[in-house]
Amino acid sequence: MVVIQHVSKIYRLYRRPVDRLLEALPLIGTKRHTDFWALRDISFAVERGEIVGVVGPNGSGKSTLLQIVCGILQPTSGRVKTSGRIAALLELGAGFNPEFTGRENVFLNGEILGLSRKEMDRAIPQIEAFAEIGAFFDRPVKEYSTGMYVRLAFSTAIHVEPEILIVDEALSVGDAIFASRSVQKFEELKARKVTTLFVSHDLGLVKRLSNRAVFLLDGRVEMIGSPSDVVNRYVGLVHERQRSLAAEGPGPAGSFRHGDGTSRILELCILNAQGIPTTAVMRGERITVRMTAQFYRDSRDPIAGLLIRNRLGIDVYGTNTLVEQAPLGEFHPGELLELDFTFDCWLARHEYTLTVATQHADGMSQDWLDDALSFTVVDAKDIAGVVDLRARIEHRRRKV
Repeated sequence: MVVIQHVSKIYRLYRRPVDRLLEALPLIGTKRHTDFWALRDISFAVERGEIVGVVGPNGSGKSTLLQIVCGILQPTSGRVKTSGRIAALLELGAGFNPEFTGRENVFLNGEILGLSRKEMDRAIPQIEAFAEIGAFFDRPVKEYSTGMYVRLAFSTAIHVEPEILIVDEALSVGDAIFASRSVQKFEELKARKVTTLFVSHDLGLVKRLSNRAVFLLDGRVEMIGSPSDVVNRYVGLVHERQRSLAAEGPGPAGSFRHGDGTSRILELCILNAQGIPTTAVMRGERITVRMTAQFYRDSRDPIAGLLIRNRLGIDVYGTNTLVEQAPLGEFHPGELLELDFTFDCWLARHEYTLTVATQHADGMSQDWLDDALSFTVVDAKDIAGVVDLRARIEHRRRKV
């Protein structure tokens, strides 16, 4: 079982790197940081054999909580008690050595969990069969695609006879067949009384698999109860936030928005090579991300940027006006900024989201909008990974 008792996690945020040093000096020693509560007084228990799903918007503390349960992070206060062998699947490829083959990494994970070589020899055929990555099982994992990484990691986690399974967004990778088999495996683990704590944005999956659900919001427990009740509460809150954003004024909606309001992003679109707004982009096509922001207070040398994430929420590409050495100058209340980011889109065929932000020169947010726009890269060529490096192939025929 897993018992989480009054767990809190605080991070210190500094406006400038030098502030960390100045705060540590004995003669100066003034507070130069602000406290960010990633988690605040979290308490609940997962009974033996129970499956508990954790839901909540981005930034609510879900992944931080799982890392604390696994012992990767230490809580600022509170404690976590676990009873049984823990198998965890958290960040993409966590625990895998990129230079080792899939088989070698599976054996390494087994040794870390305390399994004997005999036990791993028995488990290997099942792990290999479930992951279905073929000859890549004996190739270095640095050659794997995103889906292959997670398939092998998930297969390893569920086949090492865990007593406690911790999973963070694993089932969002892979095709429909793999997802269906993974759900069936969860049902088997449930029947075998394996205690499971998992995070998912797939609310239908949470309702299907969970005995109970936990709704986290801004680092706090908003609700614990039946999966249906918790999901309904979460969906209701999302709709309420969307209505509130609409009432605040024009602008794109995203999954999470924050900032001090010095400026506000009013418009966001992707333009294709012909200058027409689109959400379907051909691989290699030159596109322009156009954002328009209005300033409500004076701002000197603001920064504007974008971030592209894949469907796992993993950062694929990001840049801003500071990185690109394109200073914006000074803005006054009522002025508008229209900004174009133009680049050739060599992303692989997939679905992506676009996050945009305006910031002060010191990096503090004016308006940060997570997942403000989704788009799809279309391509007839099926490549692995998230980017097309446009490899050139040459071949020669040689005589022995």
